[in-house]
Formats: sequence, C-alpha cells, structure tokens
Amino acid sequence: MHHASIRTANIHTAIAFYEILGFQVCDRFTTGATLACWMEGLGGRIELIQIPLPKPAPDAFYDEHYVGYYHLSFDLTDFTPNLYSWLEDLKISLKSVKELKPINVLLEPMQQQIGDRILEVAFIADTDGLPLEFIRFLDKLG
Repeated sequence: MHHASIRTANIHTAIAFYEILGFQVCDRFTTGATLACWMEGLGGRIELIQIPLPKPAPDAFYDEHYVGYYHLSFDLTDFTPNLYSWLEDLKISLKSVKELKPINVLLEPMQQQIGDRILEVAFIADTDGLPLEFIRFLDKLG
C-alpha cells in the first residue's frame, strides 16, 4: 500500500500530532485549493488533507452500528518495549505542544489473543477523533 489518507480540520495541528507519534513531513502540496502533505514514519506513509468547513466525523470507535473505515494500526514491536510506557511518554510529549489537546485514550493497553499470537493493543484518537491502534507482538502460542 502506498499511503492512507486522512482528512483533517487543521493540517498544522494534525502535523504536530503525527510528528510526536514519529512521522516526518516528506512532501507538502495542494490539492484543489487546500493544503496537503505526505508524512512517513512507523513503517508507513499517511497523507493529511485539510478540509475547508469541516464537519465532525462519525464516531467509528464507539458507534457499534458504524460501517466504513475503522482505524489505522501501527506495529510498535520494534519501537518500544511496552505500550504502557510508550503511552505515558506520548502523554508527556503531547503536553509540551500548546496547540494540542491532551491525548484521548480510547482503550488502555491490554493483551489480546489473535490466532496463535498474543499482542499488546491500545487505541487513541488523533486530533480529529480518528481511532488509531497501536500493537506489539508478544508471544506465539505453542
């Protein structure tokens, strides 16, 4: 996959947020009359597009009847020894940027079995409320 595209109400705030997550702007451009950029990090690429006159997005995380794209997922196995300390460090980093609100944790780190793997999983929301999943692979069952 080349990239995942995210529509945002404020591209500057979104860039600041994703930079704290570990992304870097690699290209800035316009699409129509609006600002956009590609960012790379955490093993992937995202595109941010600022939307003029934005409306609130549906609540993909809590609305059990929502149908459509649900979340982006990032594998932090090679980036951190555990999601608990990573999330605490993220909270501190976000507090240092005055234009960013405190982190919205949708699901605290927990272990989950998927197939024959045990994973550590956590969800947060980005600046526009998009759910973001962070995972770490722990063990493989016998």
